[in-house]
Amino acid sequence: MGRKIYDAVALGEYLIDFVPDGLSASGEPLLERNPGGAPVNVLAALAKLGNKTAFIGKVGQDPFGEYLRDVLIRQGIADEGLVSSRDAHTTMAFVHLDERGERSFHFARQPGADALLTEAEVRPELTRGTRLFHFGSISLTSEPSRQATLHAVEAARQAGAIISYDPNWRPSLWETDELGLVWMKSGLEQAHIVKVSDEELALLTGGQPDAGTPDLAAGAEALVLRYGLDVLLVTRGAAGTYYRTARYAGEVAASRVVPVDTTGAGDAFMGAFLHRVLGSETKPADWSEEELRSAVAFANAGGALATTRKGAIHSLGTLEEIEALLGGTR
Repeated sequence: MGRKIYDAVALGEYLIDFVPDGLSASGEPLLERNPGGAPVNVLAALAKLGNKTAFIGKVGQDPFGEYLRDVLIRQGIADEGLVSSRDAHTTMAFVHLDERGERSFHFARQPGADALLTEAEVRPELTRGTRLFHFGSISLTSEPSRQATLHAVEAARQAGAIISYDPNWRPSLWETDELGLVWMKSGLEQAHIVKVSDEELALLTGGQPDAGTPDLAAGAEALVLRYGLDVLLVTRGAAGTYYRTARYAGEVAASRVVPVDTTGAGDAFMGAFLHRVLGSETKPADWSEEELRSAVAFANAGGALATTRKGAIHSLGTLEEIEALLGGTR
């Protein structure tokens, strides 16, 4: 299978998040520029916890793209897989926060550079040279990034990598809900570890984003059995996380914090969970339920900590901070 250079490699969107930051002197909203994109957020969380990581993606040949490359380097993420486009600007997402800190997004991406990644631009030494490969559904929304993603995932899986997947539901990025559902499910077919929200579980099991899942356990079981997943994680915010494997099912309570901004919390959760995966001598499918619950509790703490600060990458906690929060919730 070849020597593994990296602990984790991720592919997908890398963009600018413009996050609300108070009002100007004239009373107009101020927006703070932050690096964003779920796959990079996950890598940043992993890097902060001491893992060797690399990113595959595309940004524009513009000041934002230069800034994002610099962020990778400063976060300790290898940038050899990041390519630049002359044909599109770096993608931007404008984040709107409600009074509870919950966010919604408006994307400037028609097209955005991230969607123009091609299969030829995916470096094979990255897909073959990693222990774990992570991706999401945003890079599946259009071509050529869709084919580049599917190619990279297959190459990593064939090389023996653990595949983790986050089917992020962003309805504004799909031509139709039905098309989004088809391609989001395609990612499940390749994955070992999957993280979904309540809403995404409803979409993937009921066919409509507002269909609801009357029985959380039944919906989770259906996904695990249908796609042969090693681990399914259903993040539920303050309600904690529901886990399901072929052998185990249960819930782990959330860490108690006062949230400020939930942007990137799910990615912080995923990064923390994957850190435990990488630190284990056995694959998650072979874990005891105690090992699984411990990893989920650690991930809950990582996700919760990220909500106490603004932004995504800038809000990530250190190992010491996560363990301190985890210790306070036991």
